[in-house]
Amino acid sequence: MSLGSISAEAHSTLAIAMNRLGGRSNTGEGGEDPIRYKKLESGDSLRSKIKQVASGRFGVTTEYLSNADDIQIKMAQGAKPGEGGQLPGHKVDKYIASIRHSTPGVGLISPPPHHDIYSIEDLAQLIFDLKNVNPKARISVKLVSEFGVGTVAAGVSKAFADHVTISGHDGGTGASPLTSVLSAGGPWELGLAETHQTLLVNDLRGRIAVQVDGGLRTGRDVVIGALLGADEFGFATSALIAEGCIMMRKCHLNTCPVGVATQDPELRKHFTGKPEHIVNFLHFWHLRLEKLWLI
Repeated sequence: MSLGSISAEAHSTLAIAMNRLGGRSNTGEGGEDPIRYKKLESGDSLRSKIKQVASGRFGVTTEYLSNADDIQIKMAQGAKPGEGGQLPGHKVDKYIASIRHSTPGVGLISPPPHHDIYSIEDLAQLIFDLKNVNPKARISVKLVSEFGVGTVAAGVSKAFADHVTISGHDGGTGASPLTSVLSAGGPWELGLAETHQTLLVNDLRGRIAVQVDGGLRTGRDVVIGALLGADEFGFATSALIAEGCIMMRKCHLNTCPVGVATQDPELRKHFTGKPEHIVNFLHFWHLRLEKLWLI
């Protein structure tokens, strides 16, 4: 969901919609244009409230971090745990390169590990540093749903993070090997249940908020997540579909025909998504939730 993986139009539409609803959109690992920190004349805001810090550190500056409500340390992504990330060179135009402080046309690799995090003490140090940059922001750590994630989440809590996200293997991705998409990571339900139970057993549950994402598609998924212990819920692919994605599954080729996952200026003209589309989509989620809670 980073700016670069998807177009500026798709990215800003998500931000406007979530800000209208009082929710929080995520920058992804590609940074954010400082122009978006100021409100539009209409009163809408283009600012993504969650700023992500991934292993490549693309676009991570003091200004970027200080304009966050949440700062998310992405250890891995549900669709490709252990893989890092890649933005192909043909998607790195002048604008994307300027945001990521890079060179146009050059592919950008996010390494599998954070090279300043090789222990729980290293993670605690980064959390401490981020809290000093922006004392008002919640510090979150994103983990992949897999066996043993509860133990890692307990360590995250002991490192004084405010929030942990458990990401399932069904989550979307713009450029990942098919082997990772199909064969790595686990269902969000299993990772969430293990995390919640491990935190409870170790008297840590009250110290940290737990979010789940990576394959939530309906109001029923939200109810299941709440029953398994989640406090918050994230979604991405479903929101992209709401704003026009037709699931061509060619995000890495820069040829998205509807202007969602491309930097091609001609193809971006085909983008027809509006914030209202996402707002309406979530409104129907809300209606479904009301019915399920009444059953």
